[in-house]
Amino acid sequence: MSEYTFNDYKKGQPRWCPGCGDHFFLASLHKAMAEVGVAPHDMAVISGIGCSSRLPYYVNTYAMQTIHGRAAAIATGAKVTNPKLCIWQVSGDGDGLAIGGNHFIHAMRRNIDLNMILLNNRIYGLTKGQYSPTSPRGFVSKSSPYGTVEDPFRPAELCFGARGHFFARSVATDAPETQAILKAAYLHKGASVCEILQNCVIFNDGCHDSVYNKEGRKKNAIYVRHGEKLVFGENQEFGLVQEGFGLKVVEIGKDGYTLDDVLVHDAHCEDNTLQLKLAMMQNEDGFPIALGVIRDVQAPTYDEAVNQQIQDVSAQKKYHNFTELLETNDIWEVK
Repeated sequence: MSEYTFNDYKKGQPRWCPGCGDHFFLASLHKAMAEVGVAPHDMAVISGIGCSSRLPYYVNTYAMQTIHGRAAAIATGAKVTNPKLCIWQVSGDGDGLAIGGNHFIHAMRRNIDLNMILLNNRIYGLTKGQYSPTSPRGFVSKSSPYGTVEDPFRPAELCFGARGHFFARSVATDAPETQAILKAAYLHKGASVCEILQNCVIFNDGCHDSVYNKEGRKKNAIYVRHGEKLVFGENQEFGLVQEGFGLKVVEIGKDGYTLDDVLVHDAHCEDNTLQLKLAMMQNEDGFPIALGVIRDVQAPTYDEAVNQQIQDVSAQKKYHNFTELLETNDIWEVK
């Protein structure tokens, strides 16, 4: 088996603003590609339109920048046509969840074997600062000068609601965790969604500041690991316990709570109730933001099912090419 380095997947000179989260993510993607070991000519990166959708120009793989919101549709066609191709679909929160929202939910529902990357900076950056489907209510932007009057999509909620089987989250500046979830997405057979939290340094700088550096993540994030206790804090002093149908933050060793009371993360549980609660946590009322692989459940994939159906039907037919098809009917010889 050939070994590759991240340089084998690099191409071109990225044209993003200095400090943009896209730079951080691209470096992590190059390294993750090298670690999974799939040859560049067996990969494809497909995107829509937006700042993040320039990414296909900077990878030495098959690549295609499509039209706005249609990355999932093109990626679906490519995967069904060539099931052996490893496909990374890259979209921003606008491209992926606004004009591309319908394709996003149906890719989840069908469970197509795509690695879907959602780079979420809660703004339209390429078109210069309009609010996006993930911008919070009251957000002031060029297209909402008095604040938005809409509630945002939460990508995890949309993914889970569409019967998604894999959801993970990381911060663009957290290279080790980003590489880890990308590799997990590759190993998962089916539609994998990786939400990458990143700042737009020009139009929405600081939107993820609570977890954008190591110190912030120690205080405000929880790294979820399958089979491990849900603990967090600078000294791992806090934990998540179940309270009724919800979650509660407790300080371990106080108020009668011990480590035994803290929940264990189960990313493989088919019932997504607790996984969704983890994914929906925000920095409110002492709750942390969940990072890592939150859900990872196996299920039949669309592309495999379609190709298997073609093989099964073809095997039952009396003809297998155009000549045999013609000969299945009455034939007259005209002289």
